[in-house]
Amino acid sequence: MGASLKRTRLAGAVLAMVAALAACSAPAPPQTAAPLGLPPVPLPADNAPTPAKIDLGRKLFFDRRLSFNNTMSCAMCHVPEQGFTSNELGSAIGVEGRSLRRNAPTIFNVAYHPRLFHDGRESTLENQVWGPLLAANEMANPSIGYVIERIRSLPDYQGRFEAAFDGRAVSPERIGQAIAAYERTVVSGNSRFDRWRYGGQADALDAQEQHGYRLFVGKAGCVRCHLVGDRDALFSDFGFHNTGIGWLRSQGTNSSHKVELIPGLVTEIDARQLATFSEASQNDVGRFEITLDPQDSWAYKTPSLRNVALTAPYMHDGSLPSLEAVIAFYDAGGIDNPQRDPLLQPLSLSAAEKSELAAFLRALTGDNVQALAQDARSADIGQ
Repeated sequence: MGASLKRTRLAGAVLAMVAALAACSAPAPPQTAAPLGLPPVPLPADNAPTPAKIDLGRKLFFDRRLSFNNTMSCAMCHVPEQGFTSNELGSAIGVEGRSLRRNAPTIFNVAYHPRLFHDGRESTLENQVWGPLLAANEMANPSIGYVIERIRSLPDYQGRFEAAFDGRAVSPERIGQAIAAYERTVVSGNSRFDRWRYGGQADALDAQEQHGYRLFVGKAGCVRCHLVGDRDALFSDFGFHNTGIGWLRSQGTNSSHKVELIPGLVTEIDARQLATFSEASQNDVGRFEITLDPQDSWAYKTPSLRNVALTAPYMHDGSLPSLEAVIAFYDAGGIDNPQRDPLLQPLSLSAAEKSELAAFLRALTGDNVQALAQDARSADIGQ
C-alpha cells in the first residue's frame, strides 16, 4: 500500500471521528471509537485531531533535526517495527550515546494512559513530549526557544503549522499538540484474545491460551494490576508498584551482568570489571522522585500488556529479557524488600502453567501492528 493511499485512509477515518465529535452535544470529554477490546479513545477538548495535525505530528516524531545535533528523533527509541520501543536496549540511549536510566516504554495505546513516564511525572501527551526534547541525555536541546527557532529555519515546515492550526504559527503548545495527535492514532486492539472474550469467537484462543487466561485471572493473580473488564481491557491499573527490582539495583548487590555480544551469544561480566569502562549507575527511586512520599520508593507504573510479546525487554529498567523471565520473576513473588507491594507473593506455578501463561500473553497482540508501523514510516521527514 502506498504512502498516499495510507494517508487518505487515515485522513478519512480522522475526519469521520471529528464529525462524530461535532455531533455530540453532551458535556462529557470527547471520545472516538476504538478497536474491539478497547474503550473509546479519550480526546482532550482543546486538541481535536485533524489529518493535517496528525501528519505534522508524525513528521515531528520522526525528524532527527529536532535534536541538538540532528541525530535523534522520538522514533529512535520508539521504533515502529520493534513494538514502538527498542528491543535491543534494556535502557534507552540518547544524544552522543548518553545512557538513560530506564527502558523506553511502548507508545501502543498511550492515548489511554492517565500519567506518562515510568514515574508518572506528566499527565498529558501534549506536555510529555517536551521531556525528551529538553533532556540533556536524550535530545539535548538547550531550550524551548531553540526548538522553535530550529523548526522555523527548516523550509519543509513552512506553512505546515499554519495549515494544521488554522493559520497559527509554530509554538511550544502546538508542537506538543501535533505530536500528541499522532501518538493517539497508535491504537491497537482486536487481538485474538479480544475476538475470543469480546467478539464471541470461541476458537480464537486454543486450549493452552485459554488455560493461560484462567491462570491470569485466577491462581497467578495478574489481573489484580493488569485489569480486564467485562466490555474492554486496558490490562493496567496505571498504578505504581514496588516489585523489588528498583530496590535491588539501589543496593548495588549485582556481582555480574549479562551482556549480549551478538544475537544469541551472551556472556557475563563482573560488576567491578564493568565499572572500569562503563558509566556509573544513576540513582533511581521511582515514583518517590515525584511525590517525595516514602511509600512510593522504587514504585513504577503498571504497563499495559497489550502487544507485550512485541516489546521486550521488560520492567522499568529493561532487566528481564523475555516473557518467560517475567513470569519466573513474579512466580518467585518479586524481590523482597521493606516496601515490596503486598500483592506480590510466590505463586508456585508449574512449568506447564508458566507455558500456558506465556501463550496467553502472546495472544494479546493486536491485528494492526504491521499497519501502524507502515503508517509510521509514511512520515514526510524532509532532508
